[in-house]
Amino acid sequence: MNILYIGELVGKAGLWAFKRGLPLLKNSYKPDFIIVNANSLTGGGGLGYNHSVYLHKLGADAISLGECAFYKKDLVANMAKIPYVVRPANLIKEAPGYGYRFFSVDGAKIAISVLLGQNSFGRIHANNPYTEFPLLMEKLSAETAFIIVDFHAQATAEKKILEELAVQNGLASAIIGSHTKVLSADAGITKGLAYISDAGRTGAVYSVGGSQIKSRIAEYQSGIPDWTHEADGPCEIQGLCIILNDKGRSEKIESFRLPVGDFKIE
Repeated sequence: MNILYIGELVGKAGLWAFKRGLPLLKNSYKPDFIIVNANSLTGGGGLGYNHSVYLHKLGADAISLGECAFYKKDLVANMAKIPYVVRPANLIKEAPGYGYRFFSVDGAKIAISVLLGQNSFGRIHANNPYTEFPLLMEKLSAETAFIIVDFHAQATAEKKILEELAVQNGLASAIIGSHTKVLSADAGITKGLAYISDAGRTGAVYSVGGSQIKSRIAEYQSGIPDWTHEADGPCEIQGLCIILNDKGRSEKIESFRLPVGDFKIE
């Protein structure tokens, strides 16, 4: 099974880059299933309902979210009815939406889940991902051997610990780190588990996580938060491809950076 994971889409540039570059990636990697992290797509933070529908129409089989899962009210109101959107699993049971979803891929069943780290997320409070993880894997592995976990976390140490838990206990097919929006160079496979600390971002290259550099410098100098200025210019799709064998174990992981041209915000 060939899995394509697209790094976090950020703002208008991210959507433009995804739409422009996905056909090229599909031609190169021939994916059976496409996962798109859209945690920062709408306005640079969160995912709007209309954007979720549009991404699905463009080719996203599953859409993962992180700490911004509940930023857009129109998505929250419809989250339980959208079968392809996955929010973090380690939230309180009353949280809207679902922390994992099962999908059918050429007769096989694959589980897509998201876990949220606990470092530096002040607006959302997640349960301990390291105690939730074995329980979640027990539930998912009863249904399928094909399990992909998007671990949305700030610290690399958080992600490496989850990788070690998975390796030691033979859990999951892949742990894909997200949130920091910087493609890391540590993609690899250990005992059938594919891992990367961060799958990068999709959108403007010359930016700070997809935001205008000038506005983020001003924020750091003044201490006043400002996420309203999206960056444009040269864009890339970043992400990775994972190949799973028929037992759900990873045989190959390859990260990529695909330049797709210049985008200008009107």
